[in-house]
This record gives sequence, C-alpha cells and structure tokens, in this order.
Amino acid sequence: QVQLVESGGGLVQAGGSLNLSCVSSGYMNNVVRMGWYRQGPGRERELIATLDGHDKTTYADSVVGRFTISRDHARNTLYLQMNGLKPDDTGVYRCNLEKLRGEKFWGQGTQVTVSS
Repeated sequence: QVQLVESGGGLVQAGGSLNLSCVSSGYMNNVVRMGWYRQGPGRERELIATLDGHDKTTYADSVVGRFTISRDHARNTLYLQMNGLKPDDTGVYRCNLEKLRGEKFWGQGTQVTVSS
C-alpha cells in the first residue's frame, strides 16, 4: 500500500503563489507516474500536472506557464508550485500515484481558495 499526504493549501489573493507538497510512504515500487488533480466547486475532477519516471512533465493548458510540478526523491515528496493564481484555480487539490499494473493511490486533498 501507498499513503499520500498533501499540504500547503490555503487562502490566497489573485496573483499570489502557493507551493503544495505531497509526501508519499509505503511500498513505492513500480511507480510510473505521479500527478496533481483538482476539483473546483461544481466542476469535474481535472488533471493539472504529471511527472513520470523519466522526469517528463505534462500540464493542463489552463496552468501552463504558471504551475510547476517537481519531485524530491530523497524526501519522497511531490510538489506543485503555483504562481499567478486565479479565482478559477480554486478547488481541492489531490495527489495521485500510479503503478505499473494500473494501481492508483490518492491523497485526501488540500483546499486552495483564490480570492479576487
């Protein structure tokens, strides 16, 4: 099993920044990809950014140039640096880990609220 714990969310004014963290623990073999999802009020869950085992990154069009996904292997931590935040970025941000055989693990989420 894998446990994921997010932190770093909060209330910020438009234009501000936040840095989310996701600490992973447990059986960390055969991980193929980690990522961040968000779900805003009244919206479906949206894939924001991913990072694979070759450090290749992908981003949703809505966050390109503003968000950066990265990982610290020594600390077993995945980050999402969010700059230039907009009210539309408001939502619950959840960390995701996917293994080779398709197993997926989720954190409990951290709330991000951007005021206009």
